[in-house]
Amino acid sequence: MPKIDRSAAATAAQCRHYAMCKIDYLATGLCPSGPEKHFVTYYPQGRMDLYRGLAEGRVPVTEALLDAADTCTLCGICDGQCHFVTGMQPTSVMRALKDAVEEHRREKGEIVRPAEDETLRRLRAIVGRDWASNDPAVLWTYADDPFPLAGPQLPLYVVLPGSRDEVAAIVRLANERDLPYAVRGNGGSVFGFVFTDGIVLDMNRMRGIEIDLPNFCAAAEPGVTSFELQQEAFRHGLRINAAEPAATVCGNIVCTGTFSTWSNVYGTAADNFIDMEFVGRDGRVFRLNDKAAPNHFAFEHRVAPSPGICTKAFVKLHPTTADEEGLLVPFEGFDEAVRFARELGQRRIGLAVAVLGAHYIAGFLSPDETLAQDLKAALPEALGVNYMVFLTGDSHAREAVRKMSPAVIDADLLRTLMLGLPKLVEPQWLELVRGYQGQERPYELLCRPEMRPLVEAALQPSPETASSCVPETLRPLYRELYRRPEMTDMVWLNMHRIVSARMSRRKHMFAFLVYLPPDNPAVIHEILDGFAGVARSHGIDHDFGFLTPMDLGKRAILEYDYYVDHTDPAEREKIARALPELDPWLDRLAERVPGVMSLKYVFSQGCSRKDGFLYRV
Repeated sequence: MPKIDRSAAATAAQCRHYAMCKIDYLATGLCPSGPEKHFVTYYPQGRMDLYRGLAEGRVPVTEALLDAADTCTLCGICDGQCHFVTGMQPTSVMRALKDAVEEHRREKGEIVRPAEDETLRRLRAIVGRDWASNDPAVLWTYADDPFPLAGPQLPLYVVLPGSRDEVAAIVRLANERDLPYAVRGNGGSVFGFVFTDGIVLDMNRMRGIEIDLPNFCAAAEPGVTSFELQQEAFRHGLRINAAEPAATVCGNIVCTGTFSTWSNVYGTAADNFIDMEFVGRDGRVFRLNDKAAPNHFAFEHRVAPSPGICTKAFVKLHPTTADEEGLLVPFEGFDEAVRFARELGQRRIGLAVAVLGAHYIAGFLSPDETLAQDLKAALPEALGVNYMVFLTGDSHAREAVRKMSPAVIDADLLRTLMLGLPKLVEPQWLELVRGYQGQERPYELLCRPEMRPLVEAALQPSPETASSCVPETLRPLYRELYRRPEMTDMVWLNMHRIVSARMSRRKHMFAFLVYLPPDNPAVIHEILDGFAGVARSHGIDHDFGFLTPMDLGKRAILEYDYYVDHTDPAEREKIARALPELDPWLDRLAERVPGVMSLKYVFSQGCSRKDGFLYRV
């Protein structure tokens, strides 16, 4: 066994599996071997898994492992991509993997070469020799994720279909040979849902996008990610209701219906698409709009299987206007923030709307985890801000919001704060704000137009200031990023959601989603207190995530987050004890209160009409 660098192994084990290294979300390019080979094995995420597998003795040195190491150019692109969302720099792992391979070669170590069996031969006959594998190194990169309650499950084969017909043929072969199968969208998973001891279908090669402008529709194949489709829509002056950037469009609709801050106006589940194409479990192709198709628009209040393998989604495109900007409205109290967000929904003001806590605000805005923690403390202590209502809207919406609220952080002020963030948390600035005596609250003073020159003089906003908090080797990259207008544009950032993965920067995150009635503060607090109480009783880090109004403010979706170091056995034990307490409690609450529904029942029923789970009659 090659000598292992323990520091590199520890970094490799912390990989979050967000697959952000598989999309060019920073416009810095991609790991060259990934788009060529397509298996997750050849992306930084896969190489992190390979090194962890070597360190734990779970994977032998194989031809694919050697190839994965050899095709890494140590270009460093993954350092910027990974640091932006997780704070990690994986190049040290890539280098350690190459060193281990070279040592193995020098010592003339064994190289495992698995034989081609009958099933693999037939899979390759369907998709081509290069797109199906039983190499243990390839299999390992599809066998595990950060979910601490599910151990690794090694598949027998990984196959990358290139068309709907190939998907159907693979399903028929799996049925014929009595093999289970699992579908991977972007080759990423974080909750242990996509493991199998049979065949893994990685949809990464199916990446077709067709824009139908007259019908405000985009047809996306199952390998297309939210970021990629959003970018294509954006080029046409349109947008989609997008999930996390690396999540595939098809997979996310099927799994959760796609919810976001834009669900305030664009809805969720069946609201987001015009039609969807599936390969069913029998290998037959159908569309949801076919009269003879199974009725997957109907919601069943149970944990249900998915309709099959989605091979194309016809997603709705939404028009935009040239005067859209973002606003943040600060609040001291949670209830008043929720009332304000709900009123925006009822009055049909704005587009994306969400109530955010200090934890989310600090995480989204900060390029560094230490800075995020400092900002999280400074917002309530120095500025009196515990929550903010985030809104995007045109000039008419923003004018209405200014009439409704005495303090608004507009796009220009937010850009100033983002570019001057390291100085915002410096002691001298915070002491100045704390020492202010007057009728206004500190955040109201900050938002006054006449204060802008003073704020700018104190914060010295610039790409240089913003990048000063990151490791020195990454500062040139961050300076270039912050010179781009979109990197401080709330509308663009929220459309493409490239900062959402920062919420798991410190630890792996368990996100619990609950639909609820936003006009019932007692129920909302019961839910918040319930999540917090379970977390405290087991010593789990936790925090409120966000709340977004839906369906004109009649319903909302709330996220509450637990944070666990998935590499720590003690932390895994904590979450193992906590999870069984949550489902029965939420089920009892849902039976008692109309409008309460856990996302676990919507999971795999994302094609259904939202009315079935928002309103139960």
